[in-house]
Amino acid sequence: MSDTVFKAGAAKEDITPEIGTLLYGYVPDSVSTSVHDGLELTAAAFSQGETGALIVSVSAGDIQTELARELCLIASEASGICAENVLIAATHTHSAPNISGMEGWGDIDRKYVDTLLIPALRSASSRAVSDMRRAEIAVGAVRSEVGINRRQQLKDGTVILGQNPHGCYDPYMTVISVRDAENKSGIINIVHYGCHGTAAGNNREITRDWPGVMTDALEKRTNTPTTFINGAIGDVGPRLTNGATVGDISHVEALGGIAAGDALRAYEALGEYKEGSLQVVNGTVSIPRKPLLPYGEAKERISRYKEPEKTVNIERLQYAHLRSILDEYEKGCPEYEKNFSYRQALISLGDIVFIPFPFEIFSEISMRLREYSPFEYTLSMSNVNGYEAYLPTEDQLVRGGYEVGCFCYNGAHPLRDDADQTVIDENMKLIEKFGKAGK
Repeated sequence: MSDTVFKAGAAKEDITPEIGTLLYGYVPDSVSTSVHDGLELTAAAFSQGETGALIVSVSAGDIQTELARELCLIASEASGICAENVLIAATHTHSAPNISGMEGWGDIDRKYVDTLLIPALRSASSRAVSDMRRAEIAVGAVRSEVGINRRQQLKDGTVILGQNPHGCYDPYMTVISVRDAENKSGIINIVHYGCHGTAAGNNREITRDWPGVMTDALEKRTNTPTTFINGAIGDVGPRLTNGATVGDISHVEALGGIAAGDALRAYEALGEYKEGSLQVVNGTVSIPRKPLLPYGEAKERISRYKEPEKTVNIERLQYAHLRSILDEYEKGCPEYEKNFSYRQALISLGDIVFIPFPFEIFSEISMRLREYSPFEYTLSMSNVNGYEAYLPTEDQLVRGGYEVGCFCYNGAHPLRDDADQTVIDENMKLIEKFGKAGK
C-alpha cells in the first residue's frame, strides 16, 4: 500500500463525571444529581503521506483557551500528529463540568480535567491513530429545523434569549461517513449542525443534551461510532415546544428525536463514497481590538456596582471589563496588543473543509463563508481550540442582548465592531491556499 493513501481512524472514551460535580451553564452553582446520558470524548485521526490531522469532539460547554493549548499538546504527544493540526471542539452542552473558567461562570474543575479528561484524551488520540486504515468518505446534507434564532426581540426593542422566527439560523445538517475502503466497515460518522446545547437549560442531570440522543440513534442504526461537531451557535438555540431557549430533560429527548430523524435522513442521502484526501492549511487570524473606553465613562459605569462580589454571569463579566479598563489607566495605559490573534488550521477532506473558531459565531458568518468558499461542504466550527466568547455580526450590535454584551465586555480591549468581516476575510485568504477546490 502506498504511503500516500488516505487513512482514517477513530476512538471514543467515556468522560462522565461523578454525580455531585458542578455543571457549567447559565449559573455557576448547578450541582449534578444524576446522569441522563454519559459524556464522551471522540478522536478522529486522518493522514495522507506526511500530513496528519486530529479532530477531537468533547462533550463540554467551552474550553478555556489556555487549557485548550495544553490539551492540543497532550493530544499531539499521544498521537504523533503535530499540535498545529489538532482541533479540539466543545459540543457546548450546558450539562457538563466547567472547563471554561470564564469570568462570572465559576472556576475550571481542574480535578475533572486531570483525573478524567486528560487520560481520556491521551487514550483516544493514541487509539485513533493506531486504528487508521485506508478510508473513503461520503457526505449527505439535509435541511433541519432543530435550531432557531434565539435573539427574541420584545415589543419595546429589548433582545432576550428566546425564539426569534424572523431571525437568521443555518438550516443545514451534514453527516460525514468515513469507512474502511477495503471491508466497508464504518470508522466514524461526524454530524455537523449549529445549535446551542441548552434544551435541558438549568437542569441537574449530566447530559450531552439533544446531540446525544441524535448521535446515539445514528450510531445504533449504522453500527459505527458517531460524534457531533457544533457549527454556528452564537445566535441559535434549540427549537423547543415551550417557545424558550431552555427546557428540561423531556425537551432534550423530544428535540433529540427530531435531530435523530434529520441525521438519519442525511445518512440515507449520502453521496458516492470516494477515496479520501487530506490537506491542512495553517496560518494566523488577526482581528483588531478597540482602544480603551474613556476613563471618566468607565469610572462612572463601575460606580453603579454596589456589591460587585455578588455578581455572576454577564453582569460579572461587565464589571470585570470595567475593572480591567481602570487597571490599565492606573498602570499608565501600557502598550497593548492591537490585534487579537489566534493560530488557525483549516482541514480539508476532499470536498469538505472545516473552519474552526474559538468563538460562538453567529450563523450568518458560517453561511457567508459557505457562499464564498470553493468547497462543496464548508463547515464552520464554534468553540474550537479555546473560548473567546461570542462573535456577532456587526448589524446585531445595535440591538444589544446577551451575546452582544459578552462580545463588548470581553477584556479591556474588546474586538472591533467589524470583527465578523475581518474573520471572514482572514479565513478566505487561508482557503485560497488550498489551491484548486471546485464545487
